Amino acid sequence: MNELTAEIVSQIDVLLAAPTFGLDPHEHQARLLAVLRDELHYACTRDTRIQRYVHSWPIDYRCAKRVADLPYLPVTSFKTDPPLALVGTEKIVRTLSSSATTGQTPSRVALDAETSMRMVKGVASILRSFIGPTRRPYLVIDAPETLAARTEIGARGAAIQALRPFASEIVCCLRVGVTGDLELEEQVLNESASRWRGQEVLIYGFTYVVWKHLVTPLLAKGVTLRMPMIRLLHSGGWKRLQDEAVTRDTFNAGVAELFGCREEHVIDFYGMVENVGIIYPDCEYGNKHVPAFGDVIIRDPLTLLPVAEGQEGLVQVCSVLPTSFPGFLVLTDDIARVVCYDGCPCGRRGTCFRFVKRVPKAEVRGCGNIETTRQRLVAAL
Repeated sequence: MNELTAEIVSQIDVLLAAPTFGLDPHEHQARLLAVLRDELHYACTRDTRIQRYVHSWPIDYRCAKRVADLPYLPVTSFKTDPPLALVGTEKIVRTLSSSATTGQTPSRVALDAETSMRMVKGVASILRSFIGPTRRPYLVIDAPETLAARTEIGARGAAIQALRPFASEIVCCLRVGVTGDLELEEQVLNESASRWRGQEVLIYGFTYVVWKHLVTPLLAKGVTLRMPMIRLLHSGGWKRLQDEAVTRDTFNAGVAELFGCREEHVIDFYGMVENVGIIYPDCEYGNKHVPAFGDVIIRDPLTLLPVAEGQEGLVQVCSVLPTSFPGFLVLTDDIARVVCYDGCPCGRRGTCFRFVKRVPKAEVRGCGNIETTRQRLVAAL
C-alpha cells in the first residue's frame, strides 16, 4: 500500500519524455495536476505528519481544479536533521544540502536512487534546450574537493555534478589553499585554454566564485583567454555581488571580456536543492522558463494568491520528480516577477519569469499568511 505505484512512475516518465518546453499550458497544467495529486496521496501514506498537514489544507487536494490550489510546504520545512523523507534510511543514497549563509541552517533533502536518476534526466532535458546535446570539455571554476563528496553533497557540488552528462572531460581550475580559501590554478587554466581554444567548451561556477576568483583577478592583470566558443553557466551568490554593486550586466561584460565570447554565452540559472532536478536558465530574452515536469507559481505576499502578468510575488516551485522526499510543492522565500503565462519570443511555451530578490527576514516575519502556513506544518509535526 505504501510503495510508490507503477502508475505514478509511468506518469512521471511520460512528463520527462514530453517536449520540455513545448506543451500547451492547459495540457501542461492538467498533466501536472494529475501526477501531483497522486504524489500527495503517496506522501500521506508514508508520513502521518504530512498527512495531517495536507488534510488541514483549506482545499481538499483530491478536488483541486488547478496546481495552485494544492497544499505546499514552506521551504523552512526542509531545514531539519534528519531531513524529511518518504523512504527508509536504507534507500537513501545521497543527501543534498543548500548553501545557507553564515548563521543559517541549510536545507537538506534525501535522495534515493530513483529520484537521483530523475534529477539527472531532468537537468539534462532542460540544458539540451539551451546548450545542445553534445559532449564537450568542461571547465569547473571550483576545487576538486567540491566534487569529491558522495553521500553528503552541497549545492555547489550538486550543480557541478548535474552538468557531467555534457562533459567529455573535466578540469577544475581552483584549489583549496593552506588557509582554506579558494585559489586560482593559473597554469591549469592557461593549459586548458590553449588546448581547447577553437572548441566548444562548457564552464560552470557559482556566480560569486567566478567573479572573485577568476574574472576580477585576471582582468586586473590584463589577461584574456581567447575562448570565444564557451558557454558559461553560473548560479547562486548574487547577494554578495549585489552588496559589491556588481550588476548582471557588469558580470556578463566581465566574463565576455575575459573569454572573448559574446555576452549571450553567459547564462545565469536559478535553482535550489529543494527543487532538485529542475533549473531555470535565462533564455536569450532574459526570461526563465518552466519545464513539462514542473511549474512555478508566483504568489502575492499578502494574499498568497497567484499574481497577474507583470506582477511580483513569492516563488512557489512545483516538481513531479522527487519521490524520496516531499518536494512536490514548495513555497520559497524568493521574489520573482511573472513576465507572461505564455508567449515568450524565444518560443518556449508556458510561464516565464525573472528572479528579483530574496525576501528580507523582517518582510517574511511580517506576513501573517506565510506564518499561518508555517504554523500548520509545526502543528502537524
